[in-house]
Amino acid sequence: MPLSMANLGEQFLIKKISGKEEVRRFLENLGFVSGAQVSLVSKIAGNVIVQIKESRIAISCEMAQKIIV
Repeated sequence: MPLSMANLGEQFLIKKISGKEEVRRFLENLGFVSGAQVSLVSKIAGNVIVQIKESRIAISCEMAQKIIV
């Protein structure tokens, strides 16, 4: 399922990143790689805040749709 549909506070492992090569590379530079542990912290006005590798990152809901957990 896409990360944007995940429940708040649950831990997930990233299975794959979909989308164009430049989008995948951008997310990979932020730490979103297959096998990484991620959790959804909050959803605010179409954006999501994600906890990954001891960091909190805000991404758009469209980007969260490309992260498959």
